[in-house]
Amino acid sequence: MKPISSPAAEISRGIQGTNPQWSERARTRLNRLTKPLGSLGSLETIAERMVAIGEEESFRELRKMVYVFASDHGIAAEGVSAYPKEVTRQMVMNFLSNGAAINVLARLHGARLVVVDVGVDGDLGPVPGMVDRKVRRGTRNMLHEPAMSEGELDRALEVGFEQAESAHEEGCRLLAVGEMGIGNTTSASAITSVLTGQAPGLVTGKGTGLNPEAYAHKIRVVEAVVERHFPGGEEGSDPLKVLRSVGGLEIAAMTGMMLGAARHRIAVIVDGFISTAAAALAYALEPRVKDYLFAGHCSEEPGHRFLLDFIGLEPILSLHLRLGEGTGAVLAMPVIESALRVYSEMATFASAGVSGATS
Repeated sequence: MKPISSPAAEISRGIQGTNPQWSERARTRLNRLTKPLGSLGSLETIAERMVAIGEEESFRELRKMVYVFASDHGIAAEGVSAYPKEVTRQMVMNFLSNGAAINVLARLHGARLVVVDVGVDGDLGPVPGMVDRKVRRGTRNMLHEPAMSEGELDRALEVGFEQAESAHEEGCRLLAVGEMGIGNTTSASAITSVLTGQAPGLVTGKGTGLNPEAYAHKIRVVEAVVERHFPGGEEGSDPLKVLRSVGGLEIAAMTGMMLGAARHRIAVIVDGFISTAAAALAYALEPRVKDYLFAGHCSEEPGHRFLLDFIGLEPILSLHLRLGEGTGAVLAMPVIESALRVYSEMATFASAGVSGATS
């Protein structure tokens, strides 16, 4: 696997949008199935998009994977989370011991889980099942300086590209992308505010469950961060500058993975708020990546809906989740599989000898 030489310069190379002819082909078949036109609702849209991505009619077996990228955030020092930063390392170890929600759901739905350390502030050691791609021990405190240097940003993006390449080599067709990192909802809130032009107070949520006083403090921190790096709003800011200034190493890696997956025509299910912040950055860098993105769900974080609207994605599920880890994305996998099975296996009016609609 060869990482691209300059992610900032070559980030969208090779990404093509899906072929409208395959969408039309899928729509024609859907309209011939033994059901009223459009009666399967979003399942039909999902099937049409998956056929256009894969450029094939039969999906009897999907190789599914879920990647969880982990990193710490310097902004955690400002008291923006209900949990100490040590929880990032502890939860990574929990993933590797098969004790987290994502382990249960990935196992249930047949998705291979890959955990990637891109910036955990601690030594995890050579643990089976973990991919060690640590760029540095967490980002810098973005309240006082940019979260990453240009070199660190490039390396984090390359981590994502490398993992997309690995998924492609394994024959992955459906990819869920999640994260773990104490303080990362603060980063995602700043990203959302800058990309969408919304006030920090509208897009910042309670994250891990802050009390009212701590929540108000978090909003003030996000306001200060945005004002420091993007005074006056700077609408239309360079997505790479946004990512370097107020992002996270795991968010950069997810951004790289989504772009890499689009390059290899792999369908990506975006998880919650932080994962969708990465998707929004990938979309801002290369709008054609949208053709390969599905929104697994809409979380309880207020900024999530703004990001989904920014990209133009409708969530598959709405379960009031706010956990992250890729849980909402994996929960959407059986819905996508159901859409494809209906598309592939239902009889047409002609094959079943059923009369079609007369008006």
